Amino acid sequence: MNFEVFVTCAVTGAGDTTGKSDKVPVTPKQIADSAIEAAKAGAAVAHIHVRDPETGKGSRDPKLFKEVVDRVRDSGTDVVLNLTAGMGGDLVFGKGEAPLPLDQAGTDIAGPLERLAHVEECLPEICTLDCGSMNFAAGGDYVMCNTPAQLLTMAKRVQELSVRPELEVFDFGHMVMVKDMIKAGVLDDPIMIQLCMGIPYGAPDDPNTFMALVNQLPEGAVFSAFSIGRNQLPFVAMAALAGGNVRVGLEDNIYLERGVLASNGQLVERARIILEAMNVKVLGPDEVRAKLQLTKRG
Repeated sequence: MNFEVFVTCAVTGAGDTTGKSDKVPVTPKQIADSAIEAAKAGAAVAHIHVRDPETGKGSRDPKLFKEVVDRVRDSGTDVVLNLTAGMGGDLVFGKGEAPLPLDQAGTDIAGPLERLAHVEECLPEICTLDCGSMNFAAGGDYVMCNTPAQLLTMAKRVQELSVRPELEVFDFGHMVMVKDMIKAGVLDDPIMIQLCMGIPYGAPDDPNTFMALVNQLPEGAVFSAFSIGRNQLPFVAMAALAGGNVRVGLEDNIYLERGVLASNGQLVERARIILEAMNVKVLGPDEVRAKLQLTKRG
């Protein structure tokens, strides 16, 4: 049991949720405002993607990231900034018996350093690294691509920038990659891991699978965990019981309860209520910085 937990809010993601909920932020101002709302509700960390303001689709444009980061920093609201570095690893094959040429509308493959351009410019305290490749999202021909060579290059550059990588583990092989990066010397202590449960076709979010992953964590690692959809809020309790920290937010779940669309602030508030009812202290941004040895800029 972890009695001192920090909450991360994943405020928008890159998935096709904007057509399902008008509460999912799209523009840089909306994303920044939503991160600030989450911080005021009790989130110590804001995990940030950006979207094309015209289409609502996920983007990796450094200018959009910079606008979000500048708006949050200029607001005077204290929150640990955690930028995704997952964009640029999207591979979509052609349909059926014609896998090539690739689907150009969905494919976005960039070099490992190009995928970090916004991290270099904005210098957040944390950025995410997806620690492996996998089929992603039910059906379709989309593969999330992160090769070992790419990950080693990205981890080394993030280390040079004094940014803490949050290592996204979607399945057991990804934990092997984490341990390989530790052996390669491209990760500094404390190791920070996010267990991403219930995503097709990664590790399912049943308790036995979850605890099997927890039992594979490197010694001394600080971890968070989440599930998607209806299991997001139950996983608040599950993560704390297993010794971890918590992630909620509209990237992973758009409902507060059946049929009721949520805001990020409402999801964070509900997570805080669950944790405090378990006699858990919810940590603030400065306590998280001390715990994870983070470098604050801006």
